[in-house]
Amino acid sequence: MDPLHENLRRRTRRQLFGDAALGLGRAALGTLAGGLLGGLARATGDDVVVHRGLPGLPHFAPKAKRAISLFLAGAPAQIDTLDYKPRLDELFDTDLPESIRRGQRLTTMTSGQTRFPIAPSMFQFKKYDNGGEGAWVSELLPHTATMVKDIAILRSVTTEAINHDPAITYICTGRQLPGWPSLGSWISYGLGSENDDLPTFVVMTPSWTGRKEAQALYQRLWGAGVLPSKFSGVSLRSQGDPVLFLENPDGIDRSSRRRMLDALSQLNQAQYETVGDPETQTRIAQYEMAFRMQASVPGLADISDESEATLAMYGPDVTKPGTFANCCLLARRMMERGVRFVQLFHRGWDQHFNLPGDIRNQCRDIDQPSTALVQDLKQRGLLDETLVACGGEFGRTVYCQGALTRTSYGRDHHPRCFSMWLAGGGIQGGVVHGETDDFSYNVIRDPVHIRDLNATILHCLGVEASRLSVKHQGLGVKLVGVEEEAHIVREILE
Repeated sequence: MDPLHENLRRRTRRQLFGDAALGLGRAALGTLAGGLLGGLARATGDDVVVHRGLPGLPHFAPKAKRAISLFLAGAPAQIDTLDYKPRLDELFDTDLPESIRRGQRLTTMTSGQTRFPIAPSMFQFKKYDNGGEGAWVSELLPHTATMVKDIAILRSVTTEAINHDPAITYICTGRQLPGWPSLGSWISYGLGSENDDLPTFVVMTPSWTGRKEAQALYQRLWGAGVLPSKFSGVSLRSQGDPVLFLENPDGIDRSSRRRMLDALSQLNQAQYETVGDPETQTRIAQYEMAFRMQASVPGLADISDESEATLAMYGPDVTKPGTFANCCLLARRMMERGVRFVQLFHRGWDQHFNLPGDIRNQCRDIDQPSTALVQDLKQRGLLDETLVACGGEFGRTVYCQGALTRTSYGRDHHPRCFSMWLAGGGIQGGVVHGETDDFSYNVIRDPVHIRDLNATILHCLGVEASRLSVKHQGLGVKLVGVEEEAHIVREILE
């Protein structure tokens, strides 16, 4: 019998009620330890063994060994970036036909509008050679346009969620309600680590230069949910120590810290042998990982060994800690060091008003660095085994929110269709998949639900989404859920 079930079997009535009373406190402490110190190892006696994944995984030979998610939180406007709709120009300021809207659910921000005037994109699009029929890309993304042969563009992604928090939670964890494992946690749990000195799953939240008011991000977006807390993402900060308390206090050297951890490990091990709670071993592993990170993270964050040509590729902000460019470069350095999954959350894309002004800055933040990331991985021979995905939680409406002119407009939330791109391990470059109607309002060909997207990412990593699960309250919890079947988007695969 495993320690968790043995622990539950021999638990007394008094312990049971005591745990109920302390449950919230334990959960909070576990979240703090998981987020602060991270973890990917488990301790056995005095030895620390790095988690190498579940038996039998990967389920088949993977194309990708690692993955990077460039998450554009707030929802970029697909009409202004990757979903070209030239017919809208002649429909400027006319009402969106009800035959197109089809009674779609609206947010409270536009449900009271008496009109839904069409707002064409003011930005120019150009068709670029992708080795196939061509790919239309906005002038906002000139660097992205140069790599259309390396990326697959999805124009038909869809979701049910219409508000930010449930939508981001949905795409990150597979459910709109909080409390479930994130994509990175599932990858960490299933595939384990390739690196003994860095976390399996790392999260960064870079700065942005668009609209300053932005939706909040919560640690549960990269949390482990019902999985052991050691599979939570570890957040690297942009100011001060990359990880809190990375430096030892004054008067404590590394050998002293080692002796303290050894003594603490013995106490925790004794507690584990008495109570049998697996989270006790998680705590041991987290302290051990934190100790190793004290040596490994400073070298990761020090980019002084990068060539001038590499730095120039990422753009002028690359040397500024906390920028999207700097985080993209760190993501590449993590891929080199065997970090399994890196997720960047770039905020500020919630452009209800003054979209043209704000989106210019947002695209400037991400266009050159994300392109550099793909090309840097490619020239180093890492792209074939690294999957890169870029996109937000939903799309934005063709109709205007607020005042409308040719050069100023806003867009509300739109879950029915939005665009993303993928590149690297297992992805066929030069593909444009899916199609929306002339209003970029409904998918008319090859819809890609977000569960399909997550299943495809797992597939590239050699994981069959329907077979990666954990028992919780008698159910087999999965990233892709159990309500609907998840389909792999095979048209974009090599």
